[in-house]
Amino acid sequence: MKCTAWLDKQHSEGKALLETSEILFRGEFRLKIPFSTIKSAKAVDGELRLQTAEGLAVFHLGAAAEKWRDKILHPKSRIEKLGVKPGAKVSLRGEFDAGFLTEIGNLTKSVSKSKVAPDSEWIFFAADSKEGLGALPKISKSMKGAAVLWIVYPKGQKHITENDVLAAGRKSGLKDVKVVGFSAVHTALKFVIPLSRR
Repeated sequence: MKCTAWLDKQHSEGKALLETSEILFRGEFRLKIPFSTIKSAKAVDGELRLQTAEGLAVFHLGAAAEKWRDKILHPKSRIEKLGVKPGAKVSLRGEFDAGFLTEIGNLTKSVSKSKVAPDSEWIFFAADSKEGLGALPKISKSMKGAAVLWIVYPKGQKHITENDVLAAGRKSGLKDVKVVGFSAVHTALKFVIPLSRR
């Protein structure tokens, strides 16, 4: 969002980004404020006021200030961001961290590992390389109706990039609709069957 930001005596017009675990600001100066370092967050008269180790950072966001404050104080869990509902039919392809497997296990007992179950509502596909994306056409053919495919891939790598994942998903006839931070080292891109083909 375009806004004005202040930190100590510095102030600048720029763009503020509310990420999953931090606020970024790009203007005449740059800020990266992880939620974990914020001592207090207040919304006053359209300003988001964050008390940080570096001092008070103020973002003039207008009506959005309260919404941003709430997202900072009560960030969504990974499962909430991914949208998986309790009791959903989930398929997992590839290697996932133990924490994620526990989160899915706590939510549903209907989990298929290593192959995609024909009635899956949520499919998680871990792709570690561009070559690994070769399994996508087969996965996309198994999807039905409003099924969701999340492709989870390493952040900031040259051997598999966001563009590689987007291209492979689109080539398989799917539409990309959302991106979330999956973990400190992985990103997840959400794909669905286009409405015209359901």
